[in-house]
Amino acid sequence: MMQPGSPTLEDAGVVPALPEDAVTRYEPFTFTGSGDEYFGIWIVNLVLSVATLGIYSAWAKVRRLEYFYRHTRVSGASFDYHGKPLAILKGRIFAFLLFGGYYVAGYISPALGLLAAAAMAAVLPWLLTRSLRFRLYNSSYRGLRFHFHGTPGEAYWVFLALPVLSFFSLFTLVPLAHHRLKRFQHANASYGQTRFTYAAPVAAFYKAYLMTALALAVLTVVTGFVVGLVVGLGVIGEEQTGDQASTQQMLLLGFFIVMYALGATVFWSLMTVQIRNIVWRHTSLGPHRFISTLEVHKLLAIVVTNVLGIACTLGLFKPYAEVRLAKYVIGELSLVSSGTLDEFVAGAQPETAALGEEAAELLDVDFGI
Repeated sequence: MMQPGSPTLEDAGVVPALPEDAVTRYEPFTFTGSGDEYFGIWIVNLVLSVATLGIYSAWAKVRRLEYFYRHTRVSGASFDYHGKPLAILKGRIFAFLLFGGYYVAGYISPALGLLAAAAMAAVLPWLLTRSLRFRLYNSSYRGLRFHFHGTPGEAYWVFLALPVLSFFSLFTLVPLAHHRLKRFQHANASYGQTRFTYAAPVAAFYKAYLMTALALAVLTVVTGFVVGLVVGLGVIGEEQTGDQASTQQMLLLGFFIVMYALGATVFWSLMTVQIRNIVWRHTSLGPHRFISTLEVHKLLAIVVTNVLGIACTLGLFKPYAEVRLAKYVIGELSLVSSGTLDEFVAGAQPETAALGEEAAELLDVDFGI
């Protein structure tokens, strides 16, 4: 992680240089939670969610987010989460009815299924906008809440039109669609009444996708070579008995599954590192900027060991895995402040009551965007 006061950031081009008279401070984000502490919350959430057939999951989500928010700190203060379980439960019921209706309609009739899919596509961008607004409004730092100003019109372009265009362009527009999604999220966010700005170039997204594609191509070639070598050496030969051939076919299938899982993990790690670094290095809040210094090999090591830990403990390692991942990802984010945050927060204008009343009626729908 880059340490506060690091003299190499501007020299390396990670962040643009500030004016000579600017007072620059590097404030690292930290996550102070522990696996043992979070395990207690996680296991209670799991037991009560199962016992209530999922109803308690809304309360479980609030407890989880409160824990992760309150253990995320920067510049001597932590974040907080204010979402209400009943609002979350209401959003989940709405989403369940929406997707449930789609599956039932498809089961009854293909034509009815297409009609339901069209209706769902028409309403999803609106729901996603409300979900983003709910999440940000119920997040705060030093007593000042965040807000989201994106409109349904923008959402329809980002979540509906661009994905459709990407499909018909043989996926050549996917990096552009991803760029517009991150711009929609970041450029429409505000802390109090100060808007975030987002200036990541589209070319950086295309470069990230190209690098990921090349890495996966190399992994595919290596995998194909190994499989070809195994088959060529006669590991699965006609002279073997049926049981031997069956066993070795299962081993070969297992090898394919492992390589597929590894490829998916490599893809996720490469994309997460590159996109997160690009997005945060081009995001500002007033005079303050951010940097993200994730590294692929470190993230990949954490993800692989987390998966192994979860598999070997039949899922009981999951809360420790979440804490390990949060510590690394959050710990590689820093705030490049011009001046002090105390002055920035103190100078923020009071929030309007109308905005608060509107946010109280929002739905929280989980889409993982």
